[in-house]
Amino acid sequence: MNKKNKNRHSINNNNLMDENKSNPCCENPSISSMEGELVCKNCGMVIRKNIVGKKKRAYTQEEIEQRKRTEIRWRKFGPRTILPNSRVDTKGHPIDPKAKSLFSRLSKIQKSLVSSIERNLWDAKPKLNLISSKMNIPKYIKETAWRIYSNAAQKKLTMGRTIDGFIAASLYAAIRIHEFPRLLDEVCEKSMIPRREILHSLSLLIKKILPELGLKYHPITAEQLIFRFANDLDLSMETQKKAFNMLKKATKNGLTRIGKDPRGLAASVIYIAAKAYNERKTQAEISEVAKITEVTLRSRNKEIKMKI
Repeated sequence: MNKKNKNRHSINNNNLMDENKSNPCCENPSISSMEGELVCKNCGMVIRKNIVGKKKRAYTQEEIEQRKRTEIRWRKFGPRTILPNSRVDTKGHPIDPKAKSLFSRLSKIQKSLVSSIERNLWDAKPKLNLISSKMNIPKYIKETAWRIYSNAAQKKLTMGRTIDGFIAASLYAAIRIHEFPRLLDEVCEKSMIPRREILHSLSLLIKKILPELGLKYHPITAEQLIFRFANDLDLSMETQKKAFNMLKKATKNGLTRIGKDPRGLAASVIYIAAKAYNERKTQAEISEVAKITEVTLRSRNKEIKMKI
């Protein structure tokens, strides 16, 4: 045992001795720390709670896995008993070897009773909740995403692929079904999954899952993004309506939108409308909100001005 551990051990022993003196719960108090509380072994009286200091916040998936100290014991799709691997019982007494072997056999039986799909759903549900809370996704969209993912898991489409990728793809598919103004780049950023992996999983969901569930995938349009980008830029409602009408007019006059990113079209009409109403926004500000380059914004600007 090194110096640091020796000092820590001696400090803990000193604290317990102080507790014995200051809290005479019985004639011969024996205070011990277990389950986060200071308890007298002789009479069973709880002296006080032993509060542990806060840990540092985990940001990446690796840090979350490393700092995980507890496991969720109940989910909406079924309660499950988790047998602990501790060497002491609830009263702090050591477990004899016969009881240890019994509990190890019971835990093996418990694991064999839980199906692979159920284990998959146990891992997937908290990940979906985490991404949804980060993106402020409404409950009805989250429920649709869970329905899509659970069907994909039952059809064993997730075998050989990552759960994270399918969860992100299911959530984006639900966003597009309900025509909610969120971009694929936002899903990639919040879930920390590469764009290519999400697109690969999304193509499988569109082909095999959505037709069976009777759900229709709607690609995002520039009209939906106009109001989203304009709100992020704090533009007035008049400017937003002007931009919307300009895009409709340019489309009627023959503006080709096939193969063009809707973000560029929405950003360009916002830029023109903001100029018209003296709500001047720079090209850099608008391109940053729309997540496009300034070159794309200028080229779409020219095309729309020609058609208006």
